[in-house]
Amino acid sequence: MKIENIKACVFDAYGTLFDVNSAASRCKVKLGSKWEGFANAWRTTQLEYTWLRSLMKKHKNFWEITEDSLDHTMETFKIKKEMKNELLDLYKKLSPYSEVKECLEGLKAKKIKIAILSNGTPDLLKGLVKSNNIQNYFDDIFSVESVGIYKPDSRVYEMPIKKYDCKPENICFMSSNTWDVSGGGVFGYNAVWVNRLNKVFDKLSYKPRHVINNLEELLKII
Repeated sequence: MKIENIKACVFDAYGTLFDVNSAASRCKVKLGSKWEGFANAWRTTQLEYTWLRSLMKKHKNFWEITEDSLDHTMETFKIKKEMKNELLDLYKKLSPYSEVKECLEGLKAKKIKIAILSNGTPDLLKGLVKSNNIQNYFDDIFSVESVGIYKPDSRVYEMPIKKYDCKPENICFMSSNTWDVSGGGVFGYNAVWVNRLNKVFDKLSYKPRHVINNLEELLKII
């Protein structure tokens, strides 16, 4: 089933375009066999801090939260403090998934606007797309810093609507994070779940009509 009347394809960044585990993966020799558990715990803590700070109305930007969650995870896993700066530096240079560039090229050929909608700070996101040489594919990069609250608050999902002067259903929104797909879908987006790891979708009163295994499959439904 094709998605019709799309004005823009909007991507989540972390876990959707960029592999959040790639920083720890590059240090797996130093981290040892626990590197994957460490990477997953860092990411989970990072997300929990965004949600908790939104609820408490105690905003910190995403880079500060990334540092705080890394400190907590390093202490939990008893990782040497000397590794902190190395891990943070690698987080600024996360690798994109292998099919990302092909997907973006395909969307450009269809003359559809392409954007990122992310919890990341503007500087982090601009640095990520530039370091991976994909900056020219994106028409816009939307950061939650413009509204001062994290996903899945509706004010975040409102940003592309205002910019493109369209309805939510004119946005095709891709995320690998089920809570983000639910947030965008409940807002009214045509939300697509990028289910890379064959996971079970969350029970949040929303079920996406479109599920793909990678972004290459997106070109078949747009």
